[in-house]
Amino acid sequence: MKIAVLKEADGEARCAAIPETVKKYVALGADVAVERGAGEGASTADSDFEAAGASLGSRAEVLKDAAVILTVNGPEPASLNGAIPGALLIGALDPLRRREAVDAYAKSGVDALAMEWMPRITRAQSMDILSSQSNLAGYKAVVEAAAAYGRAFPMMMTAAGTISPAKAFVMGVGVAGLQAIATAKRLGAQVSATDVRSATREQIQSLGAKPIFVENVAGIEGEGSGGYATEMSEEYQRAQAELVSGHIAKQDIVITTALIPGRPAPRLISDAQIASMRPGSVIVDLAAEAGGNVEGTVSGERVVKHGVTIIGAANLARSLAADASALFARNLYNFLAAFWDKDSGKPVLPDDDEIVKGIRLTQGGKVVSERLLQA
Repeated sequence: MKIAVLKEADGEARCAAIPETVKKYVALGADVAVERGAGEGASTADSDFEAAGASLGSRAEVLKDAAVILTVNGPEPASLNGAIPGALLIGALDPLRRREAVDAYAKSGVDALAMEWMPRITRAQSMDILSSQSNLAGYKAVVEAAAAYGRAFPMMMTAAGTISPAKAFVMGVGVAGLQAIATAKRLGAQVSATDVRSATREQIQSLGAKPIFVENVAGIEGEGSGGYATEMSEEYQRAQAELVSGHIAKQDIVITTALIPGRPAPRLISDAQIASMRPGSVIVDLAAEAGGNVEGTVSGERVVKHGVTIIGAANLARSLAADASALFARNLYNFLAAFWDKDSGKPVLPDDDEIVKGIRLTQGGKVVSERLLQA
């Protein structure tokens, strides 16, 4: 069975395979073909893939007779000619925002699997691309903030006087938020954090940060299915806004990470709250691509409002391409290996499996994802 690894479009430095996973696919009995230049942005030369057992070729050559197609982002449907009918297209396919592409995948006979829709269950943790990439994004958000901030993060005691530590506030304590807390603590900041899910309080404290939570307000509904955040009651939203307004005015660094699957990012910081922060402060909005948690965020750009720098962080994981590729590639391998049938020498995806049902978008020439059809 042939596995094709595609080179990403301009602007995407990550790769869906690394030499380590190529060796593992070969050990399973698969042939691996890598599009030339696929690993350049992630510091992986074509010769490294060859040494691991892959063949190299143009896109048409690697797709010819391919039964599995690995990609970071969903490719243009027209570029997939040559794969066998029913070939598995596996990657981050962004189905809600690329519905026309999903329809085209179905029409072309490709079975598309959206890895970002991996269920949040124990046996799928090693396959979860959102977690692996968010971990790096949370780290890089703090690094970006430190670079843009005109002062030092840690307290410094010198003969010329003492420099106070920066105050960092993390809003949204998922994978990215937890890594942001840990990174800001490592750099010496005084860190606080908040989330709509009360269960995160202990996680915040375990990392040495101060939890900021609304107390004694009915209607907290922040815990959604699969561990994701969801909408809150209006009473809670008002109470949280008041609490955050008083706290955010004292902060130097704010990292926002709040996302609700399939919905625009919730607004966490208003223009008035930005104005309350002191000039020179920095906000990094990790939800910029979904509309932003911060009023005035521009995805992929830095803007200055009221003297505060707002960084509209667009997929920060790709700026750490080598590490991001390694984690992403292992996620894909772990998924395929979990469903690999040794007798037939290929992955077998049961229709009734919870993971398969969660990520499968198309099958047999049709869109079959209930989540996508309902949307």
